[in-house]
Amino acid sequence: MTVQRTRAQLVDVARQLFAKKGVEETTMNDIAVASKKGRRTLYTYFKSKDQIYLAVVESELEVLSTKMEQAAERHTAPDDKIMELIMTHLEAIKMVVYRNGTLKASFFRDIWKVEAVRKEFDHKEILLFRKVLQDGKDAGYFDLDNVDIMADILHYCIKGIEVPYIRGQIADDLDDEIGWRYVSKIVFGALGCKNRRDNL
Repeated sequence: MTVQRTRAQLVDVARQLFAKKGVEETTMNDIAVASKKGRRTLYTYFKSKDQIYLAVVESELEVLSTKMEQAAERHTAPDDKIMELIMTHLEAIKMVVYRNGTLKASFFRDIWKVEAVRKEFDHKEILLFRKVLQDGKDAGYFDLDNVDIMADILHYCIKGIEVPYIRGQIADDLDDEIGWRYVSKIVFGALGCKNRRDNL
């Protein structure tokens, strides 16, 4: 088994244990036993449980990044595509947190640790936003003075509502369709879309 595959297997086993037992209740020995690797092998790849926890978060962000890239590659109009990217981001990160069960509590508690490993994901997402916004500006969909600044703002706005979105605290009395129409009105207003007919 290659080094990369062994590391990926250890990360996946740790993710499953963290989801089932919680990060604090899982030991390095638990991970070594469940992966059928010795403690020496585990410590060759990860010096601490903190390190393997961050590797788990990073692997989950890679899944999210792939979904974002797939959404960006679809052949749709830039205004539809920007909304699809926003929905994909929020829904995918919610699924990551829920899929990992008790990891949810650690994700929120260790948000600054998570920040350290999501820098690459954040950078990739901003680049995706820049491309879609530039395409939309060039095609006359968006009235923007500075695409780079708008991509940054859009990214940080979405990032800022992740936690309340995951917890179901945003417009919980509205159905999804109406909720997303409110979001689209805000987004399209900010992007200067004059030809949309997303009336409530």
